[in-house]
Amino acid sequence: MIALIIIGVILIIVLVIYNNLVGMRNKVKQARSSIDVYLNQRFDLIPNLVECVKGYSKHEQEIFTEIANLRASYMKQPQDIKSAENLNNKINQLIAVAENYPELKASEQYLNLQNNLTKIESQLQAARRIYNTEVTNYNTKIEVIPNNLIAGLFGFKQEELFEIEEHKRENINIKFGE
Repeated sequence: MIALIIIGVILIIVLVIYNNLVGMRNKVKQARSSIDVYLNQRFDLIPNLVECVKGYSKHEQEIFTEIANLRASYMKQPQDIKSAENLNNKINQLIAVAENYPELKASEQYLNLQNNLTKIESQLQAARRIYNTEVTNYNTKIEVIPNNLIAGLFGFKQEELFEIEEHKRENINIKFGE
């Protein structure tokens, strides 16, 4: 009888730990999805920003083409964080180009787009922080005893934190008129 009680307690502990790990893994997935939602919102604004800036800066055609290509590449594989960051760098260049055109900066349409991009960037930054927090909590949970035994038994794997590549941490150097 005591053996059955011990087995029952162990089974309950295993089920509680398993369910907790599943819940935490789902929070990580949800946080990753939130990043994707904000990236898609931002990318939906890009064509509007490009068209707005295009009229003022015809000679910057290369940036527009590259942004369009990067956006198309990202839309084919929206989970690809690296292509999202490449696109983000080009958007920053586009905004810098736009800042060289005073008439554009005064355009109500441009200001509205820029404000929307700023808002989405802020939300995206918050989503990345939330994602990293959820990943850290999840990874910690699957590493501690006895959770690591249950995690290993049921195939729970560590998730990677969102990190920006080292070369993307540097300031963007934009040269105009060359």
